This record gives sequence, C-alpha cells and structure tokens, in this order.
Amino acid sequence: MRLVADNVSVARGGHVLFSGIHLTLEEGGALLVTGPNGVGKSTLLRVMAGLLPDSRGSVRLEGADVERAAEAAHYLGHRNGMKAQLTVHENLDFWQRFMARTGGTASGIEDALQRVGLGGLGQLPFGYLSAGQKRRIAMARLLIVQRPLWLLDEPTAALDDGAQAMFSGLVRDHLSSGGLVIAATHHGLGLANVSSLVLGANGEAKLSSTDPFATGVTG
Repeated sequence: MRLVADNVSVARGGHVLFSGIHLTLEEGGALLVTGPNGVGKSTLLRVMAGLLPDSRGSVRLEGADVERAAEAAHYLGHRNGMKAQLTVHENLDFWQRFMARTGGTASGIEDALQRVGLGGLGQLPFGYLSAGQKRRIAMARLLIVQRPLWLLDEPTAALDDGAQAMFSGLVRDHLSSGGLVIAATHHGLGLANVSSLVLGANGEAKLSSTDPFATGVTG
C-alpha cells in the first residue's frame, strides 16, 4: 500500500497557498509537513482528508480497497471532535460506530483508553478533563477503528513530555504494522526514517528524504 499525491494545488481568495505537489509515501512511511504559520500545512491535510473538495489534483491510496484516500484515513485536527456534555465513553462510542460504517475493524474502547494512559476515565464527562487529557482522548479515536492513513495536525499540542513520548510510541506501532502517517508539526515526533515536505511563502514546496528536526531545520 502506498499514498500518491498528484499535482495537488489549493488557492484561497486568488492567492495560491501551494501548487503542483507530487509525492509518494510507501507503506510504513511517515511524512512531516513543516513551514511557517499560514503557508497551508493544515490546508494540505484537509485536502487529503477530503474536507476541501475545491482543491485540484488527486490523492489516492494504492493497494487499498477505496476510491479515495480519505475513505481510509483518520484526521486529527486542532479541535478534538468531542462533545463536552457526553462522557468519554459516549464520545468514543459515537466515533467508533460512525467510522466503522465507512470501513475499518473496530477495537475496544477501554483498551484504547489504557493505551493513551487514561484507563478508568470512560464515565467522566469529556468537558471535565484537562486540555492534555482531552487531546489524549482524541488520540484514542485513532485506535478504536483501524485505518491505514493517519493525518495529524499538530498532534502533540497541549501534551507534556510523557504524553508526547506515549504518542510517539503509538505512531511507531502504527508504522510498524504497515500504516502511513502525514503530520503537520512544528516539533519532531521522535520517529526514525521520516521524510519531510517544507511549505514556504509564495507557494513553494520542497520535498526531502530527511527529518528536518533531526538536522535542526524546521522550515
């Protein structure tokens, strides 16, 4: 399985955020999308997640039984996608039922909570949790329905060092099982053998086979 993006371009209000992006990500691969604020990192992930249908180009997942890559993707954006009034378990149960209808094998909610270090909190209202705990619950959503492509937008925001290390372990496990990860980030994720896409002003985009954070280059 591999992800192929072909001539992906997006403009907003007559301003080109990026254009002509071509990339291939092989099974078990991770791509870090970096660059200054406002250059289109989040926009690129939303294009890949199928949330911006007015973009140009195509993103496909070869070797998967789906028409579009978005159908086999988890998208974790800046917002956690949870209802404050519902319990943690109720929120995750909703997402599991909703996403399982569009493919993927479901796994246990409590097991997912244990893996993000919040076992036993399933009956608490989501709104009662700290910012870091809320982010970890959002990460549990990646685990309750199996999907090969993870699209992550600043995934470690609001996390302390221990939680960041925990999440890096989850990502490594996903990659070792043949999954794919594309993450927009200003920080390294503690991964080995990653490539990068650096977006810059005026729509330029530069692919590299190296981790920009390992070399001290963050775009």
